[in-house]
Amino acid sequence: MPKKRHTAEEIIGKLREADVLVAQGRKVADVAKALAVTEVTYYRWRQEYGGMKVSQAKRLKELER
Repeated sequence: MPKKRHTAEEIIGKLREADVLVAQGRKVADVAKALAVTEVTYYRWRQEYGGMKVSQAKRLKELER
């Protein structure tokens, strides 16, 4: 199975979806499964992209280049 690279926009969308699921009382393991990622990936994404808007993420990636 090939690895899939998610774009910053997809990651931020999935993190927003995860916030809703966690607020509903679901466990992080269930949320990660619903997003089709591992818990480690979920926490890494939260650390890197948590609280960002799509425009901010695009700017970050642009600056990294």
